Amino acid sequence: MNKLHLLLEAYGLRKTKCRIEVLRLFLEHRHALAHAAIEQQLGPQFDRVTLYRTLHAFEEHGLVHSIPSTDGITRYALCQQACNKHRHQHDHIHFSCTACGHTYCLNEVYVPTLRMPEGYQVKEFRFCVQGVCDKCVLQPVEYLAHA
Repeated sequence: MNKLHLLLEAYGLRKTKCRIEVLRLFLEHRHALAHAAIEQQLGPQFDRVTLYRTLHAFEEHGLVHSIPSTDGITRYALCQQACNKHRHQHDHIHFSCTACGHTYCLNEVYVPTLRMPEGYQVKEFRFCVQGVCDKCVLQPVEYLAHA
């Protein structure tokens, strides 16, 4: 079995053509992907509802996590920690590049422990940072021409 099939199997997901192709896209990209970008890259072979169901199944089983953004578009990224359908662990920074529009998970950036007032129970937090990514800083004109 190849890596895609093994990964789907590890998360308890059936190996459908759509799931395999969507997972392939996630593995090929360093940045988070929006539904529209996935739909555009895969072309007409899968309808919009099938793609939504695939993303929902991936998120429900802990394979991807959703990243809401200020532009109102939800993006999805592969989970890097040991997530599963019972628990997502995403205490990391999401970086949104204002030049190319890509969103990245910065798992290597230390996020301090939150100290909440007594009586508050944190279930999840999302830490988003905006700026210019490493590719756009190094090659702003050339990279943006190909974004």
